[in-house]
Amino acid sequence: MIKKEIVTQLVEQWLEGQEYFLVDVSVSADNRIVVEIDHKEGVWIEDCVALSRFIEDHLDREAEDFELEVGSAGIGQPFKVIKQYLNHVGCEVEVLTAQGTKMTGVLKEADEEHFVVTTNQKVKVEGAKRPKLVEVDVPLRYDEVKYTKYAIRFK
Repeated sequence: MIKKEIVTQLVEQWLEGQEYFLVDVSVSADNRIVVEIDHKEGVWIEDCVALSRFIEDHLDREAEDFELEVGSAGIGQPFKVIKQYLNHVGCEVEVLTAQGTKMTGVLKEADEEHFVVTTNQKVKVEGAKRPKLVEVDVPLRYDEVKYTKYAIRFK
């Protein structure tokens, strides 16, 4: 079986000096290799092809056959690395907390330990008859969420 560490090293070698970053590498028991990369402005198919060729050139099919898939992190897929949070600051995201609460809001900030989502919540304002919709910043640690993903809106 091809080792994940070897594929990861090859991908990181190819990524050096580029604005792409590694999201995930998986290698199944039957040598199906899946590499996900991302970029702040999207991933070009030509770059996926170039990375795929680079990996193929450095692995020996004669020694061990494999299937290789190189692509971008899917737009509707959960974030897997902190860099995805950093790249989506200012964008609308959907978050599912570990307690099962789902929220949608704007990713206000993100750093190595936590992120903040600005949501609209109904709050009872003193003196008002009805609750009003107000913006609330919700700080979350990465270990407090099941997933965060880019919110897709069809209008």
